Amino acid sequence: MTEQLLLQKQVDGTLYLTLNNPDRRNSLSSHLLTELNDSLDRIQDDSTVRVIVIRSEGPAFSSGHDLNELVNRDAESYASLFTACTSVMEAIRLSPKPVIAEVQGLATAAGCQLVATCDLAIASDTALFATPGVQIGLFCTTPGVAVSRAVRTKKAMEMLLTGIPITANEAVEYGLINRAVPADKLKSEVEALARTISNASAYTVALGKSAFYQQKEMDIPAAYEMAEKIMVENLLAADAHEGITAFLEKRTPHWTT
Repeated sequence: MTEQLLLQKQVDGTLYLTLNNPDRRNSLSSHLLTELNDSLDRIQDDSTVRVIVIRSEGPAFSSGHDLNELVNRDAESYASLFTACTSVMEAIRLSPKPVIAEVQGLATAAGCQLVATCDLAIASDTALFATPGVQIGLFCTTPGVAVSRAVRTKKAMEMLLTGIPITANEAVEYGLINRAVPADKLKSEVEALARTISNASAYTVALGKSAFYQQKEMDIPAAYEMAEKIMVENLLAADAHEGITAFLEKRTPHWTT
């Protein structure tokens, strides 16, 4: 085990969280999950952080749970581990900061869940994605929650029932990631995307991200009713007034957040 399982580095408004256990294929051990959860909680109200990027050291993005923690334990131990994992996934979804997955290699099981949970994902064109638990007698039920919300139903079921990996280009086609790029372009593509998002009003981004996930779970009439209220709330905020005025005056906006 490396001394630091999670590295943190902030560049301007982007916080990079780097999974740093390449010898274990960056498995999501209970220790790493705790560190991720603590980091996400700590920066929730940090106005200097506008975007979060989750990346990894080594050839694998993440192999999912540490299998050593999934044998010879009791039900309470297993339940605690899956609760910790769900807490990380929900912290990403509920964070006011957009979270980008930078996927340089294999992402399997809970590692694939992590990619599916992030708001955006860019991968190397050599990356692979799989939910292979069925092959070792443990169906990827919790990863399936995130994967089934990113990937269309029949393909998600195929991934879960066979465990066969899909390529980065297939992951783009099926909606798991935004795009696949050459490996040597991955970091620059992610950095450019993070900068673009950082240039927007943090208030507006946070309001919009929250509303997006809320409306997805509603029927269409309820979604529109909620969205109309959010639009009004947004328009009454200082940043909307500044942004619209700046556009009309053909100048760069100066955000309050």
